[in-house]
Amino acid sequence: MTLRLGTLRRGGSGGPGTVAVRVDDDAAVEIGPPDVGALLADPAWRGVAAAADGARHALADLPPRAWAPPVPRPGKIVCVGLNYRTHIREMGRDLPTHPTLFAKFPEALVGPYDPIVLPAHASGAVDWEGEVAVVVGAVVRRVDEAAAARAIAGYAVLNDVTMRDWQYRTPQWLQGKTFEATTPFGPWLTVADDGAPPAGELRTEVDGEVVQRTPVDDLVFGPAALVSYVSQVVTLRPGDVIATGTPGGVGHARDPRRYLAAGQVLTTTVTGLGELRNDVVAED
Repeated sequence: MTLRLGTLRRGGSGGPGTVAVRVDDDAAVEIGPPDVGALLADPAWRGVAAAADGARHALADLPPRAWAPPVPRPGKIVCVGLNYRTHIREMGRDLPTHPTLFAKFPEALVGPYDPIVLPAHASGAVDWEGEVAVVVGAVVRRVDEAAAARAIAGYAVLNDVTMRDWQYRTPQWLQGKTFEATTPFGPWLTVADDGAPPAGELRTEVDGEVVQRTPVDDLVFGPAALVSYVSQVVTLRPGDVIATGTPGGVGHARDPRRYLAAGQVLTTTVTGLGELRNDVVAED
């Protein structure tokens, strides 16, 4: 059975505290640490998770919003722009020779079924960007790709929801990429064998309409290459997240351009990793 690790909110959708769980076929089994990030800090995390026999929660009884982001507060969220060939072509750019990096802050993350709240002052050009997220499972610094692959704990689904009007106010993207409570992440961490990337496809839907669909191997820079590259810049630690980029089909590249609006449902799916399903709501 594939090992899957998640973080549950103890009070269901809004109670105090969280707990790391192993996600079995029919139940979430408590492991002990407060979240998957804390679990990954233990070098023996694989064995600890596999052997856990804590309180069991039937998956059928858990409300969707019981699930928090698997790593609620990563030390680093490094994002990669222009990494799918389809997206690079639709944006009219050449294939890069080095990864394009930017950052998000932990405050941007929401759970896999939490609402995406459109801020009143920045809701005119909110775009979808379905992605595969890499979660680091060991300390890595200046490593080659082989060592980088071994340091990958696993993968999850992420949507890099972007405020395009704020992104393009300046040549620096950060301000449009890290709006608070806009980046769904989860639903859990699917543990990888030797860092092997997921197979299959990434798909994004808006109100059931497929807007992005591509094989996940369309990446210019694969997961191990990205971990290796980022490790040349800064030490990566357990629980750090690398968002590997989005494929073609974003709303900003369409003619006419399309953006998210309150009342819509954004669904992001990656074969073998699960699905995010987020209502888009207006700020009160």
